[in-house]
Amino acid sequence: MKFTKDHEWVRLDGDVATVGISKHAADALGDVVFVETPEAGKTVAVGDSFAVVESVKAASDVYAPIAGEVIEGNAVLATAPETVNADAEGEGWFAKIKVSDASVLDGLMDRAAYDAYLTTL
Repeated sequence: MKFTKDHEWVRLDGDVATVGISKHAADALGDVVFVETPEAGKTVAVGDSFAVVESVKAASDVYAPIAGEVIEGNAVLATAPETVNADAEGEGWFAKIKVSDASVLDGLMDRAAYDAYLTTL
């Protein structure tokens, strides 16, 4: 699993990346009440806003940490957005993306680097 400074995570399985927000981000948002995930077929570039998460505190865009074509949005989040709070780095994923260039992952942080980054905030 790799992380961005914007608190997204990405896990690569072959040429498919699963993307979500970190537990840190979910905790900072508070109770998630709405999630808008991307539609299958949408093409995203690194840094594109591709999803929205709303909590009792704020609404936030979620940015693509990797480029490619969305092959699935997490439909569970439409009826159970609290899944993001319960399991942000597991079942609370936002989208699966068919990756166009996996080398971008080399520029992202691993868990240890991300945890160290969090101590600077």
